[in-house]
Amino acid sequence: MTGFVSGKVAIVTGGGRGIGRAIAMLMAKEGASVVVVDIGASLDGMGTDQGPAQEVVGEIAAKGGKAIASTLSITEPQNAEAIVKSAIDTFGRVDILVNNAGIATNSMRTHEYSVADWDRLMAINLRGVFLTTRKALALMLPGPGSIINISSILGLRGFWPGSPAGSISYSAAKAGVIGFTRQVAAEYAKEKIRSNAIAPGWHGGTALGAERRAASTADDVRVFEEAIHARIAMKHRGVPDDLVGLVIYLASDASHYVTGQVIAHDGGWDGVVA
Repeated sequence: MTGFVSGKVAIVTGGGRGIGRAIAMLMAKEGASVVVVDIGASLDGMGTDQGPAQEVVGEIAAKGGKAIASTLSITEPQNAEAIVKSAIDTFGRVDILVNNAGIATNSMRTHEYSVADWDRLMAINLRGVFLTTRKALALMLPGPGSIINISSILGLRGFWPGSPAGSISYSAAKAGVIGFTRQVAAEYAKEKIRSNAIAPGWHGGTALGAERRAASTADDVRVFEEAIHARIAMKHRGVPDDLVGLVIYLASDASHYVTGQVIAHDGGWDGVVA
């Protein structure tokens, strides 16, 4: 199999669904061997033994690609080490790390927001990025390599349309991912290990907002959708497949001179609308 990342080995966290699934599938299509990391429940909702990571691996294999699954949480150091080690043990190397795993909690204003929700989100959305990157870097050296961190437009700008749209912990963690990305880029540029971030806008087709939606009334959902569409310059949401070409570009040698960058993928949200 040949493609833009042919012969490379990629780890994709949160790779079982939504944006992560689309990334893992295209990585494999473009020639990479993929470690699909996801701890979520079965995609079919029927209680099968296969979780989403295993299901994506099955889809990749059916198309002639190479992939293995990991159902370990990225919030613990020993798990991050085991995830990266599984790539080395199975495929012999690590070239690409996509830190995509993340959650969004019920969105309340800051003075109402719980410490428990803050800690739970930070453990996955920021601590997990540190733990997986720390271990992957050690095994990418002496280079080259590519680390791609999924941030958010909420890490670039605050947004309060008069009703819950994003939590303080989500915005803070995604802004932290941007600072993390740039520091790693500075530290490892000499070794040609590149570190870049993507800041997606309001993409549909993901499970990210499930907690917020579950706590929302039909009127809440209507107000939310109207508010975000009013601000998106292109007037429609993105979908996971819209994003994957940018990921492949950053993972491939085509972007060999690109590091320390944050690229918004938002239909004009940040670049056009003040």
